[in-house]
Order: sequence, then C-alpha cells, then structure tokens
Amino acid sequence: MEPVLIEITVNGEARTVPAGLTVAALLTHLEVPADRVAIELNRRIVRKGQWGETLVDEGAEVEIVMFVGGGK
Repeated sequence: MEPVLIEITVNGEARTVPAGLTVAALLTHLEVPADRVAIELNRRIVRKGQWGETLVDEGAEVEIVMFVGGGK
C-alpha cells in the first residue's frame, strides 16, 4: 500500500509530502538541519518545543528560516 501524499507549500514552492508529518518529521523528510531554523506554519511561528506535536496538514504554508552565523 502506497503512503497517502498531501500538497503543501514550503518557502513558496509547492511540495508533495507524506500525510501525517509533524513539523519535526517534515524537517527530517526535507533533510533540513533543525538546529538553526525557525518555522512558520500558516503564518504563525511554531515554537521548537511544539515541533514534535504540530501536524502539517494538506494545503499548509510552511516557511523555514535558516539562521546563518557570521559577522565581525
């Protein structure tokens, strides 16, 4: 049996992902390191402590902001 797939938008790009992913599982699926990112789901910031319990539903708009070190 094939997994159920849903359509979401990640950083403005349409993506097809397995249904039932949490924010944490989505990051793993997309191979995004979780240590230096902030997540916005449907225009609301998701706190890191909630990533494991926050589901990404069909049609979700996800923004992944990566923090980059640097400067002088």
